[in-house]
Amino acid sequence: MSQFFQIHPVNPQLRLIRQVVEIVRTDGLIVYPTDSSYALGCHVGDKHSMERIRRIRALDNKHNFTLVCRDLSEIATYARVDNLAYRLLKSLTPGPYTFILRATHEVPRRLQNPKRKTIGIRIPDHPIAQALLEELDEPLMSSTLILPSKEFPETDVEEISEKLKQDVDLVIDGGHCGLEPTTVIDMTGDVPRVTRQGCGKVEGLAEG
Repeated sequence: MSQFFQIHPVNPQLRLIRQVVEIVRTDGLIVYPTDSSYALGCHVGDKHSMERIRRIRALDNKHNFTLVCRDLSEIATYARVDNLAYRLLKSLTPGPYTFILRATHEVPRRLQNPKRKTIGIRIPDHPIAQALLEELDEPLMSSTLILPSKEFPETDVEEISEKLKQDVDLVIDGGHCGLEPTTVIDMTGDVPRVTRQGCGKVEGLAEG
C-alpha cells in the first residue's frame, strides 16, 4: 500500500520533501507533480523501479526514459549538448519540454533508447519537483503518468492513488498541475524537430 503526502505546490514543506527523497534513495517509486502533468519518478540506478514503470505504462524497450534535472549545468553530465542545443535549452528551460539528446557514458545503458543511444532530458518549472531535485542532489529517472490505452496523463490525485496503490510507494498530492504531457523536441539531427506537441509552446521548429 502506497503512502500519500499532501505537499504545498508553492512552498513545499522541507520535512516532507526530505521524506520523499529518502523513499527515492531506498529504491522507492513515486508519483509527483511537474509543470505539465503528474509523473512517475525513481532513483537513476534503480533497475527494479524502472521495470515497475514499464509495467504500469505497458512500455516497450524503445521508450525514451527521461532524466529530470535541476538545471543546465547538470545536463552536460548525461547528454551531449552542442552550441545550438544549448541555446535552445537555455531559452526553453525551466519549462514543460523534454529534449531527446545523445546520451553520454554516464547514462546507464538500460535507460537509453537501444538503437539510437538517446536519453530524454527535462528541467521542470514546478516548486515541488525543483525542491525534490535540490534535496536529492541528482536527477530523477522519470516518465509521464499516462496509463495504457489512455491518450492523456492522469490528473486526479485521488484516482491515481486508488489505481496505483499497489504499484508505487508514494503519491504526492501537489494540486492541479496540468492536463497535457511535455512537448518533446528531438535534438539529435541537424535541426531540432518537435516529435510530440504538448503543453510547451514552440515557434519556428519543424514538426515530425
